[in-house]
Amino acid sequence: MRRIGVHIALVAGAALMLAGCGFADVRAPVPDFMRGKAPDPPTLGTPPDVKMLLRQKLDSVFMAASQPTHVRVSEPRPNLRGPGWTACVKAEVVSVTGKPLGTQTYRIEISDGVIADRQKVEAEDTCTSESYEPV
Repeated sequence: MRRIGVHIALVAGAALMLAGCGFADVRAPVPDFMRGKAPDPPTLGTPPDVKMLLRQKLDSVFMAASQPTHVRVSEPRPNLRGPGWTACVKAEVVSVTGKPLGTQTYRIEISDGVIADRQKVEAEDTCTSESYEPV
C-alpha cells in the first residue's frame, strides 16, 4: 500500500516537472532553439482604389457643410500600426459660416475596402512629403 503511494507521488512529481517543459514565447530570453516560431505577417493583397472610395464616401473624411473642393489623394501605403492601408487626403474647405479655412489634410485608414478612420495630420507627419493626385 505504501509502495503504491510512493509510485503515485513520483508520477505526480514527474508530471509537474514535465508540465513546465515546452517552447517559450518568441520574445523570451532563452536560446533560439527553445523559442516558438514567430507568426508570419499577414498578406496585404492589392492596394485599394482610394479615388473610388473617396468619390463614393467623401463625407466620411470631410463634413458636407465644409464643401470640400480640389480634393487630392496620395498613394495608399501599408499601415504600419495594423492591418490595412493608409493614405493622405487634402482639400480646400470652408467653415460653417462660409469663411475659407484653407487646405485641410487628413490621414485615412482603409480596412476591408472601407474608410475605417481619419485623423488630422500634424506638422511632423509624412503626409507633408507625399505627392498628390486629384480625385
